[in-house]
Amino acid sequence: MTVAETEPSPLKVLVVDDERPARQGIRALLGSHADVVVVGEASSGQEAIAAIQQLQPSVVFLDVQMPDGNGFDVVRAVGVERMPVVIFATAYDEYALQAFETHAADYLLKPLERARFDEALARARTRVRQATADERLVRLLDAVADRRSYRQRFTVKVGNRMQFVPASQVDYFEAEANYVRIHVAGKSFLVRESLTALGEQLDPARFLRIQRSLLVNVARIQEVESLYAGEYVLYLTTGRKLTTGRTYRAAIQAALGL
Repeated sequence: MTVAETEPSPLKVLVVDDERPARQGIRALLGSHADVVVVGEASSGQEAIAAIQQLQPSVVFLDVQMPDGNGFDVVRAVGVERMPVVIFATAYDEYALQAFETHAADYLLKPLERARFDEALARARTRVRQATADERLVRLLDAVADRRSYRQRFTVKVGNRMQFVPASQVDYFEAEANYVRIHVAGKSFLVRESLTALGEQLDPARFLRIQRSLLVNVARIQEVESLYAGEYVLYLTTGRKLTTGRTYRAAIQAALGL
């Protein structure tokens, strides 16, 4: 068998970003790698899901924030065990921990730098080349375990540092446009995520949606006051008072035994 016959197959790459200049930039960076073939592009989460299923790329450069969802929604929709090797690319660094929790090969911050980009691609290439049947089985089992678990902590930015906030210590979450404000121990932190998406990652036995913009840690509820029209006032251990929405009455009653 000759050397040429043992050369590995090209890396099939899918580029996913809602901004065309960003996709063009990734293509340009990939252009210097002879073993890479760009098999397609996608500009939204739904397009990405369809392209992954149809084109079967070996590597995906995946934007985190897109108009119809985020990159993590794509991973959940396709299934961690069926996802190609993923390199997340985003302008927001607060998603780093969550990215690696999805078994991503790397996490790049925009604007992309050549050296850092090449490093991420090399890591993805190694993961693709060296994957064995046994390793894929381990990742499959890990993925199944991950789907049965709930999010345990959040990464927040404080100055130039990143801090980890355990979910159990959060008092409540509050929606603010495209962000969620995490309230904990008299402090608050903003993360770029929707309250609905965040709520799906939390244990429903521990966190309760009490209105469209509020998600509360049940362990922090100290007292409940009944109001008219099916509303309640929840008094938290911190002294904070939160009013519930009428449409959430049944869920609140069931969760709190009212």
